[in-house]
Amino acid sequence: MSERLSGHTLLVSLIATPIRHSLSPKMHNEAYAKLGLDYAYLAFEVGNEELADAVQGIRALGIRGSNVSMPNKQAIIPYLDELSPAAELVGAVNTVVNKDGKGHLVGHCTDGTGAVRALAAEGVDVKDQVITLAGAGGAGTAIAIQLGLDGAKEVRIFNIKDKCYENAEQTVEKLNTRTQTKATLNDLEDTEAFYQSIAESSIFIDATGVGMKPLEGQKLINDPAVIRPDLVVFDVVYSPAETELLRFAKEHGAKKAINGIGMMIYQGAEAFKLHTGEDMPVDYIRELFFGDDAK
Repeated sequence: MSERLSGHTLLVSLIATPIRHSLSPKMHNEAYAKLGLDYAYLAFEVGNEELADAVQGIRALGIRGSNVSMPNKQAIIPYLDELSPAAELVGAVNTVVNKDGKGHLVGHCTDGTGAVRALAAEGVDVKDQVITLAGAGGAGTAIAIQLGLDGAKEVRIFNIKDKCYENAEQTVEKLNTRTQTKATLNDLEDTEAFYQSIAESSIFIDATGVGMKPLEGQKLINDPAVIRPDLVVFDVVYSPAETELLRFAKEHGAKKAINGIGMMIYQGAEAFKLHTGEDMPVDYIRELFFGDDAK
């Protein structure tokens, strides 16, 4: 790292709280080093109260950009000058670019793109497909919007009637009025409708977080008949690398059972490209951080 830093080093930040546990600083810094880029990536504990000052700091110091995580993904929007189409539709930002380093801040949302790229890396194209999506939180919303932007035929969202259900209603409206994708919303507790939707879909995406702590060992599908040889199952969870859903899908012959490691890497790769103009060495990062778990 020290050999790469100079008086011209460009800084990229990560602003969230808590954030010291994040893999992002090491992932980005390892990628900079691999490509010999004069960049550094640092994490800062920033919540909503400090956010306005932090954004002003990005402008004033000419920071190249920033990644943004909770609780700032929505709160940062009023402080930005421009939003990408995905960020506008999702209503959240996870990547900020300081355009030309001159203080014009553009907000992006790379979570959905990360998911679509992860599927594409496995040979799965979302265009013109019928897709069942469970979960309408932050990840689910970003994925649903990106599926619409990338030309999915239908996105059928299932969520329990919690605080995210109203958000899901808004997501469905946006997809139906601002993309060519047909979107619907159903109660996830309606198991019959849920299973029927999967039966009519080529891809099932679980964006609920079921399967990771504290719900490790649980899964949304319990009937083996739901798993077909032509069904792609994608779980956004990346720890554990094999959730109970993915184990179940493999055991009962799904076409593909894909974990969330690719989504995690590719959403970072999208941000990396936005900040540096270079392609992240994703194969190197995948092997470095996840080894056999990513295969």
